[in-house]
Amino acid sequence: MLRIEMWGFFCRTVNTYTLNFRYGSTITVPGTGILLNNEMDDFSAKPGVANFFGLTGAEFNAIAPQKRMLSSMTPTIVLKDGKAYLVTGSPGGSKIITTVLQLILNLIDHQLNIATATNAIRVHHQWLPDQLFVEQGLNGDTIQLLNYKGYKISVDDSMGSTQSIMYINNSFEGASDPRRPGALTKWLLT
Repeated sequence: MLRIEMWGFFCRTVNTYTLNFRYGSTITVPGTGILLNNEMDDFSAKPGVANFFGLTGAEFNAIAPQKRMLSSMTPTIVLKDGKAYLVTGSPGGSKIITTVLQLILNLIDHQLNIATATNAIRVHHQWLPDQLFVEQGLNGDTIQLLNYKGYKISVDDSMGSTQSIMYINNSFEGASDPRRPGALTKWLLT
């Protein structure tokens, strides 16, 4: 989840976190209601065995000190002329990086507005499993061509849930991804 606060012409990410699974570890900090995450799945319990999201770790991802998780958390600030232009992030496990990248490509390379870029159909491939994940609504002809080229297609209901704000034409534009109801961007203007 990404919460963004805006002050004048400055923007900064205030809070970005991951729970890993719907309710993290299902443990809360007593008296606070704050859920603790469950990032242990992002360590490799056994080299070569996939985690919940299909990511395969090795000895570098072992459950041990000074090892690295398989986490794909990607809170992102894009600068333009040295100033914040876009602030975005998304949940989604192994699909986070491609979700954020596709939003950025849609905005910058394809020059879509932030709402259209947010709503665009997404695709994802992570090497293992050797499948191309596509969202429902991808053109049927495109899916046939991908099948013809040998891709194993898996259709997902949705991928990620970007929350984004960009500064363009001297104003702020934001978009909350409709893929997860209730995942709204919180605006605090002063």
